[in-house]
Order: sequence, then structure tokens, then C-alpha cells
Amino acid sequence: MTTVETIGRIRRAYFVQRQSVREIARRLHVSRKTVRKAIEAEDGKFIYDRTVQPKPKLGAYVEELERLLAENERKPRRERLTLIRLFEALRAQRYEGGYDTVRRHARRWQREEVGRTATVFRATEF
Repeated sequence: MTTVETIGRIRRAYFVQRQSVREIARRLHVSRKTVRKAIEAEDGKFIYDRTVQPKPKLGAYVEELERLLAENERKPRRERLTLIRLFEALRAQRYEGGYDTVRRHARRWQREEVGRTATVFRATEF
């Protein structure tokens, strides 16, 4: 990962000291592509604009996965299926995507659904 300090060094070397991209890359031990990104970026900020993570293979199976997750959540803890078992259940239904996609979606679902329904008992008197 490129730090703010490294980006500052790159921009200073290029704009103030007039060093070449190749020389900066060699001295700072970064790739020329990284040097070019730092030089071309406004205010020295790397910008990555991907607002939506596409899920082309999981798309048709999202409802089924969420149904399995909800069903799994209602079971006692020791009877619940692991994410690998849920992935295998989707594979049995001809899902061709990867395990990581299923895992990421399941974790996001758990944070949103389970975290929202959790209740807390708080003693008000001792």
C-alpha cells in the first residue's frame, strides 16, 4: 500500500526536483505505474470509483442463499450449517460461482439482519 508520505515524496521528486518517472521508481522502490498514478492524481489522492460490486454469478442465487441463511439462523447454534455447507448446497443447485462470493454476501447479510434483530437486556435496578 502506498502511504501519503510516499505519494508526497513522489510528487516532490517529479514536480520540484524534476526527476524522471523511472528514476523516482528506482529510488523509492515502487513501480512506474504507481509513480504515474501519484503524479496524475489531483491533490495526491488515489481515487477508486467502484460504487457497486457486481455479482453476475451470484445474482440468480441471492434469494436462495438468503433463504438458507435465514433458515440456518433459526436453528440452534450447534445444528447450524457452516458457510462451506451452504456453499455446497448452492453448488448442488448448479451455482457456478466461487466460495468467496458466497462468504462475502453471507457476512454482509449477517451484519445487516442479525445485528438489527439482536435484543439486549439491561438491568435498571440493582
